[in-house]
Amino acid sequence: MTASDTAPESSLVDRRLETPRAAGVAGLAFAGLFIASILLLRNHPSAGSTAAEIRDFYLGKHASRVSLVGVYLAPFSGIAFLWFIAAVRNLIGDREDRFFSTVFLGSGLLFVAMIFVAAGAGGSQLAAVKFNDSPVPAPETVVAVRALGFGFLFIYAMRMAAVFMIVVSTIGRRLGVFPRWLVVTGYLAAAVLILNVSYTELLILVFPAWVAAVSIVILRTSRPRTVGG
Repeated sequence: MTASDTAPESSLVDRRLETPRAAGVAGLAFAGLFIASILLLRNHPSAGSTAAEIRDFYLGKHASRVSLVGVYLAPFSGIAFLWFIAAVRNLIGDREDRFFSTVFLGSGLLFVAMIFVAAGAGGSQLAAVKFNDSPVPAPETVVAVRALGFGFLFIYAMRMAAVFMIVVSTIGRRLGVFPRWLVVTGYLAAAVLILNVSYTELLILVFPAWVAAVSIVILRTSRPRTVGG
């Protein structure tokens, strides 16, 4: 066998070894982008804002621009999360179970869909005023749209995130690829997200923090071993 015959095979192996490490970074990217988008979107008028406060927000420059940045960061966080899903599946490899993989993929994809819808609902009025010269929405409209976005994010997206955490923690425990502390943390955090019935905004940051922890474990697991190590 010549060197030219083995070169493609070796390069393929190298690419497979690099995939989990590159995709594992996506989990850290998701955590950073998701947290940033949530914090920036908090600048939206609250439920008790007056008509004058709402008008100042939509017609002003600084606050509305900051919120628009949060709206545009949300889809990028979803894209990064898709790469994170691929990293976890690659870590599991051929040991993947059909039952768990179905729930794993379903909950992950639904989570991405829900944050897209929530971001779209939260930023639709702002984008319409800024880019389409639409009139400033009435206070009752702002409240209704805000409630819609919060519902998708806090009720549906967080439940899907909790299911995702449970499945990934279970897979990691059965295959022995996650440390015990990460598995326990995943179960506890998932229970908090499932049982939570309030719109405590900062509570949803539990999920990106867990994703960051899983990403770090994946990066450490995929680190190439040195010769003789």
